[in-house]
Amino acid sequence: MTYLHFKALHIIFVVSWFAGLFYMPRLFVYHTEANDKPSPEREILLAQFTKMEKLLFNAIMTPACWLALLCGTAMLYITPAWLDQGWMKLKLLFVVGLLAYHSITRKILLELRAGKFRYSSFQLRLFNEVATIFLFSIVFLVVLKNTVDWLWGVLGLIAFAIVIMTAVRIVKRMREKRAGV
Repeated sequence: MTYLHFKALHIIFVVSWFAGLFYMPRLFVYHTEANDKPSPEREILLAQFTKMEKLLFNAIMTPACWLALLCGTAMLYITPAWLDQGWMKLKLLFVVGLLAYHSITRKILLELRAGKFRYSSFQLRLFNEVATIFLFSIVFLVVLKNTVDWLWGVLGLIAFAIVIMTAVRIVKRMREKRAGV
């Protein structure tokens, strides 16, 4: 296989991995909110969300994660000089952060499966945005590869994160007003 084959596969697996990283916390939000429903609706929803989360994590997220890492490693093996470039070192640091996010997602999954609801749906909505911030950072870094341009990207990322967090809070307030809370 050539470098371009590994690159294409890497992109496909990263997209698949991120699809799971975006959807799983959303399922956590619904799972948490289902816990507040009356019986038997609660039991039915909790069983369904547990099943969906398990399938998403084991059949999509984790295999896509490993395959993305494998293809990325193959590209670095083919082009080892990239390891001397600052942008690549920073990208790999973000990948480590993404792996930590994946691990935290697994921990929350296991807690919910055990009936432990440690986070509110609002906290999980905020957690849901972390993957977006990682994606934004990694894509800007890989495309721009330039420290000055990347710094502008980081400033944009910070502004983007503030906008997302503000939007989440506004939507929460609107829901609370509609519900009469």
